[in-house]
Amino acid sequence: MNRRDGRTADMLRPVEIIPNTNAFAEGSCIIKCGATMVYITASVEDRVPPHVAEGCGWVTAEYNMLPRANRTRSRRDVSKLKLSGRSAEIQRLIGRSLRSAVDMEKLGPHCITVDCDVLQGDGGTRTASVTGGWVALKLACRKLLEAGLIDEDPVIHQVAAVSAGLVEEEALLDLQYYEDSGAQVDLNCVMNERGELIEIQGTGEGRAFTVLEQQRLVSLCQKGIQELMVKQTCALTGGAE
Repeated sequence: MNRRDGRTADMLRPVEIIPNTNAFAEGSCIIKCGATMVYITASVEDRVPPHVAEGCGWVTAEYNMLPRANRTRSRRDVSKLKLSGRSAEIQRLIGRSLRSAVDMEKLGPHCITVDCDVLQGDGGTRTASVTGGWVALKLACRKLLEAGLIDEDPVIHQVAAVSAGLVEEEALLDLQYYEDSGAQVDLNCVMNERGELIEIQGTGEGRAFTVLEQQRLVSLCQKGIQELMVKQTCALTGGAE
């Protein structure tokens, strides 16, 4: 099929990660994936939840979509006096993904909360949040190291995420909204720098799909994630691709 933006089936949207966008948070960035834009901060507190083992740290996440991030205005979760099911599910995914990158013993008795606020959504907000969230998390841990509050970097893995799907029977990487809304199969994939899977969320929206189709989509995601990790590294080092 011909994609509206002219991309080939295995091509990411243009990606930009702008680090250090908040003057107060220990780590922060804005990630842009095509028209999708997420503002992310990582905040450090010297206390951890009760369930965390003594001497260990914790990483968690919150996700929110601003009222006019989409084509029509949505109500803020606070106006409904509860978190929407979608927001709760996405922030749990982000938290799980980022915790997989961290050695909690090395983090020590610190809790890092990664807040992901969607400024504009055109598909892939959860995967952009994971990818940008890792950058903000890494920057926060860098601040802890520089301040002498931890002895070594607790970030032991690089983590990124992207979507793929079957649209008009064709496997496509990095779906934007018009593709995602009409996809027969939608799959979100989180991986580390080793190419190991952290999480797969795959749904047959229009039809069931085979294991071979799933593998094809995961392979597309792996290619995209490798490219996203180059973007992450450039954002952290200030280097060119």
